[in-house]
Amino acid sequence: MERWEEFFWAQGFKQIAGVDEVGRGPLAGPVLAAAVVFPPRIKLPHLRDSKQLSPKKRWQLALQVMELAEDWSVGMGSVAEIDLLGIKEATFRAMRRALAALRRDPELVMVDGNAAPPLPWSCLTIVKGDARVASIAAASILAKVVRDRLMEDLHLVFPQYNFRQHKGYPTREHLDRLRRYGPGALHRRSFAPLADLAGERRNV
Repeated sequence: MERWEEFFWAQGFKQIAGVDEVGRGPLAGPVLAAAVVFPPRIKLPHLRDSKQLSPKKRWQLALQVMELAEDWSVGMGSVAEIDLLGIKEATFRAMRRALAALRRDPELVMVDGNAAPPLPWSCLTIVKGDARVASIAAASILAKVVRDRLMEDLHLVFPQYNFRQHKGYPTREHLDRLRRYGPGALHRRSFAPLADLAGERRNV
């Protein structure tokens, strides 16, 4: 990890929040964002982008982050918001909700990627931040763990889609089940594969 937090701590910033999201690409389920504020001199040597970690290692690191972080929170953009407002705005809402849920307002927010929602605090976007910035990597891990657990719970309500396996992503199995059962309450009907499927079903 690069020493972004150390640099800004040296400039006098104390509350520095890293933010990342997960769930922009699935066909079902909400988009999740997490915010993490680390205290100075924290050491988590195995911290990295959540996509590079096994589920077991992600869970272990998520527990460490929740224990060692000065503050952390998650926010959600619902399926209804995704369909009504678009995935970008739903993601921004999830980020704002995660930041608003922190116990103290951040002085600086670092967001993964090249776009961030309008915020009342200083904000910096960092491309590939989840692989470069400790607090963003931690946020990516928390967001991934929370969303995966949510989709596993929702599998119990909608077992026909097998959400516990693919977490709503457009795998071959998920698409096959969509063709068999049609979209359910958790599906993003504004996404192209769902719209295409609806067209196929109308033409049957």
